[in-house]
Amino acid sequence: MLDLALRQGNGPVLLREIAQRQEISEKYLWQLINPLKAAGLIKSIRGAHGGYLLGKRPEEVNLRQILSVLEGPLCLVDCVEHPSSCDRSPACIAHDVWTEAAQGILKVLESMTLDKMVEGHFKKTDSFAEYNI
Repeated sequence: MLDLALRQGNGPVLLREIAQRQEISEKYLWQLINPLKAAGLIKSIRGAHGGYLLGKRPEEVNLRQILSVLEGPLCLVDCVEHPSSCDRSPACIAHDVWTEAAQGILKVLESMTLDKMVEGHFKKTDSFAEYNI
């Protein structure tokens, strides 16, 4: 998703190119495409000049959305998402700690949008030329 955001406005991106730049398997990326497309986070363009684009503007996509689509519920321990799964949850201090930790993580993930990640990437790499921007 970050790779697509870095190339926003430059046309569709081939999966093969993303795999090469990110040094990950193209086969693995294929597994990620369908859920991201189904969620509207990316879109595909068919044809000779086709590829993949973000389905929304970078400022509209946060990390919680992406991770929820790819990983499902973002829960550290089962009793946080399903308190009824543990009879001790109402009186358990560990449950309270895990709940607070999960809320903190979700808050950070919700606040981190793709546009902020692009900005952070360029601050860290100081390399605009690599992306023809």
